[in-house]
Amino acid sequence: MRRVFSTHPLHPDVTARLIAATEYGVASAPTAAAIMAEGLAADVLIVRTNIPPAYFAQARNLRAAVRHGAGLDMVPMQVATAAGVLVANVPGANASTVAEHAIFAAIALLRQFRVMDATLRSQGWTAGRNTSDHNRDLRGRTLGIFGFGNIGRALHRMAQGFGVKIASHTRRPDSLPSDVTPLSLDDLVATADVLVLCAPLTDDTRGALNAARIASLKPGAILINVSRGPIIDTAALIPALQSGRISAALDVFDVQPLATDSPLWSLPNVMLTPHVAGITQDSMWRMGQVTADEVLRILDGDLPQNFCNPDVEGHYRKRFPR
Repeated sequence: MRRVFSTHPLHPDVTARLIAATEYGVASAPTAAAIMAEGLAADVLIVRTNIPPAYFAQARNLRAAVRHGAGLDMVPMQVATAAGVLVANVPGANASTVAEHAIFAAIALLRQFRVMDATLRSQGWTAGRNTSDHNRDLRGRTLGIFGFGNIGRALHRMAQGFGVKIASHTRRPDSLPSDVTPLSLDDLVATADVLVLCAPLTDDTRGALNAARIASLKPGAILINVSRGPIIDTAALIPALQSGRISAALDVFDVQPLATDSPLWSLPNVMLTPHVAGITQDSMWRMGQVTADEVLRILDGDLPQNFCNPDVEGHYRKRFPR
């Protein structure tokens, strides 16, 4: 029987589909210890958390690691390739969901939703209404998009209806739509009223929002991170937030879960979400179905459609001849 092991539960429709076609299992916890103890017999691993490099040396029958999502930072790519393991992902399946979250977060911060809601509940109607005197519109502001992949493009499409000016920093500025102004990262950070980080975590983007760039954010700027936590220098960000000079919506953190003693918990100008910008019932169904497509395609002897390490093909074919 073909064995599929997932680090997390999947959408019920996807689970039923995989159970019908494979011997399907789910880790008892999304931890390295559980993955190593329970998942070594897998033919295909479905990835929704960081995979320990040692897994690829010990999972002798492993054909592929399929990322339930787009970001590949959870998979040690060089180790997987050296082991002759295919890596695939699901790009774009939740891009619109993440973009919706970014728009929602921007408006919630501009309208001070957390403060207004808390004031209304604790101090009453008039005090709650008075907080609106400091609220701002999204219309007419500059939206900065760091990274113009699937999420950046979805965000651009949605933002057009809000009457914003749009600028972006991307590795391919020649690919930007005509209504998007290409900027250096320094200029983007200094220009944006709302700065959305949606670039992948790479050696180039790690720590990209450093202390100097955080200091260059405009007073009143909003920082939204729907990418990966380590793109921001958190130690430099916290004082800027504590000063009240900027506000932020953070869905991801350099260490997850966020530590219970983090100063971020107590700041009224910060919206915190637990890495869920891309998760809804709808997006989980879409991501799961495409993930299942890739899993079954690989188990049938074909290469994945979204093949992330094509250099492995020769080694893989030696391990698993047709």
